[in-house]
Amino acid sequence: MTVTLKPFRIGDIEVRLPVVLAALAGYSDLPYRLLCRRMGAPFATTEMMLDRYVLLAGKYRKIMAATTDEDHPVVGQIIGNEPDVMASAAVELCRMGFDAVDLNFACPVNKALRRRRGGFLMSQPRLALDITRAVLSAVDRPVVLKLRRNFRRADDDTDFWQIAEGALDAGAAALTVHARSVEQKYAGPADWQFLADVKRRFGDRTILGSGDVHDARSALEMLERTGVDAATAARGALGNPWLFRQVIELAAGQEPRAPTLAEQREVMRAHFDAAVEFYGPLKGPKVMRGFGIRYARLHPTPKKIRVAFVEVKRPDDWQRVLEEFYSPQ
Repeated sequence: MTVTLKPFRIGDIEVRLPVVLAALAGYSDLPYRLLCRRMGAPFATTEMMLDRYVLLAGKYRKIMAATTDEDHPVVGQIIGNEPDVMASAAVELCRMGFDAVDLNFACPVNKALRRRRGGFLMSQPRLALDITRAVLSAVDRPVVLKLRRNFRRADDDTDFWQIAEGALDAGAAALTVHARSVEQKYAGPADWQFLADVKRRFGDRTILGSGDVHDARSALEMLERTGVDAATAARGALGNPWLFRQVIELAAGQEPRAPTLAEQREVMRAHFDAAVEFYGPLKGPKVMRGFGIRYARLHPTPKKIRVAFVEVKRPDDWQRVLEEFYSPQ
C-alpha cells in the first residue's frame, strides 16, 4: 500500500497528516496528547468538557483544559445544550489559547442523553443550529461540529443533513462525522459509505471521518474509500500511540513497525511519569490503570497483563509490572 498523505485545513489551521487524535473521554488528556504528538500525531482534541465547568476556575478546568506550547494545534471540545452557555465556554477556551472549538453533538453515553446533551442534539436540529450560531458569533477561531449519522438507527438522515448544511452555511470550519447512530453507540460496523456520501455532498468543505479506525491500515483505508479529508483515531489509538508513526510508514509502502517490548516499556514508563507529575502520586496511578489495560493489547500475553495493571495502586506497582513483563528476557 502506497498512499499520498495530503495535508488538510480547519479554517486557518493547516494539518500536515490526515490522521489525527480524536477526543477520548478519560484518555485524551494532556499527557497522552503530548505522547501521541511525539509519535507523529500533528493535531489533537481534548477530552469532552462540560460547558458550565469550563466557566468555573476550579480543579476541573485546570485538568481538563490544560495545554502547553507543545500541544498545538489543539481543539477544545465542549458539550452542553444552552446556546449562551456554550458560547461563553467557547470564548473562555479561546482566551485560554485553544486553536479551535469542537461542539460535541455526538456523545452516546446515557448520562449525556438523559441531560439532553451530546448525541441528544442529533434529534434536535433547531437547537443544535442555535448553539452553533451562538458559538460562531462569539469566537474568532474555527468551529468544528462532532456529529453522528442520526439519533436512532431506524431514522432517516434528515436531521443530520439539516444540522450539517445549516452549520456549514453559518460558517463552521469542519465536520467530524461518526458513521453510526447515537443509539448504536459503538456496536456494529461504521457505515463508511455514509462518510463518502457526506464528503461528496460537501466536496469543498473539510470532513473528518470517525468510526472503525482500529489501526494504521484502517485509517488509510478510510481515507481511500471515503475521500474524507482526515481520519480520526479514537479507540484505535488507545494504548497505541505508535499508530501515527505506523500510518506514515504504511503510506510510504513500508511494513509498519510494531513496537518492541523494550520500546513499549520505555514509552509506558515515560507516560506514567508524566501522568503522576500531572495528576499527582495518588490520582496518577489510578488514571494509568486504564491506559495500562489498553497498552496490554500489544503484549504477547494481553490477558495476563490486563490483570497485572488492574492491580496497580502505587507508582512502584507500575514499575514492577514493566520490569516483570516488559523486560528483554
